[in-house]
Amino acid sequence: MSEARVGLVIEDDQDIRELVRVVLSQAGFDVHVASTGSAGVNSARELNPDVITLDLGLPDIDGFEVARQIRKTSDAYIIMLTARAEELDTLMGLEAGGDDYLTKPFRPRELRARVEAMMRRPRSSSDAKHAPEAADPEMTHNGLAVSAGSRTAVLNGMELKLTRTEFDLLVALLETGRIVRTKADLARRLRNEPYDVGSYVSDADERAVEVHMGNLRKKLGDSIQSPRWLETVRGVGYRLAPAVHNN
Repeated sequence: MSEARVGLVIEDDQDIRELVRVVLSQAGFDVHVASTGSAGVNSARELNPDVITLDLGLPDIDGFEVARQIRKTSDAYIIMLTARAEELDTLMGLEAGGDDYLTKPFRPRELRARVEAMMRRPRSSSDAKHAPEAADPEMTHNGLAVSAGSRTAVLNGMELKLTRTEFDLLVALLETGRIVRTKADLARRLRNEPYDVGSYVSDADERAVEVHMGNLRKKLGDSIQSPRWLETVRGVGYRLAPAVHNN
C-alpha cells in the first residue's frame, strides 16, 4: 500500500479548521491541523505535507510570512484562504509562495476540486526517480535546461528553486515554443485541464497566472523589455522569447 497523502490545515477559526479537515479527510488525506502560524511552520517542517491550506489572518504571524517560511523547506502545494476581498492581499499571498487561493466563504466542493487538481500534478523530482530515462527528454532554450520528468530547471550550471506552479508554467511555454499561450490557457493547465477546453476561467485566475509568471521571471533574472526566456504578448498572454544563436 502507498503511504497516505498528508494535508496540513493552518487556520485559527475552529469551525473553518474543522470544515477543511473534513474536506481533506474525505479526499484521502491524513490531516493535521495548526491554529497559529508558528505551529504551522513547525508542522510543515516535521510532516512534509503534500498540500497546505493557509489562513492569511492568523493571530501571531501573518499568512504571508508563514508562506515564506514554509517555502524555505517545503514544496507542498499551498492554498491561501482569506476573508479579505482586496486583490492586493491575494497577490501578496501568491508572491509569498502560495499556489492558489480561495476567498471565504468558499464551497467545500470547490476546495476539494482544487486540491485534487493539484495532486494530479507531479510533486517533485522524487516522483520521477524510477521513470525510464528515455521518457525524460531535456528541453533547452537559450542556456536554460529543463527536465519535465525529474522536474529540474538548470541555468548557468545552477538549479533554480522554483515552486511547482512556476515550474509547470515554464514547461507549458517550453512545450509550445513561439506559440502564444493565453492566460486562460495557462490557468487551465494549472487545473490539469486541456488548454483547448472552454471551461470558465475568472479574472482572478488570470491575475494569479500573471503573478506566478512575474515570480518566475524574477527567478530567471529575465527582462520584460529584452526577454531571453519569457516574452509577454500584451493583451494576450505569453510565449518563449526567440532563440539566440551564438556564432
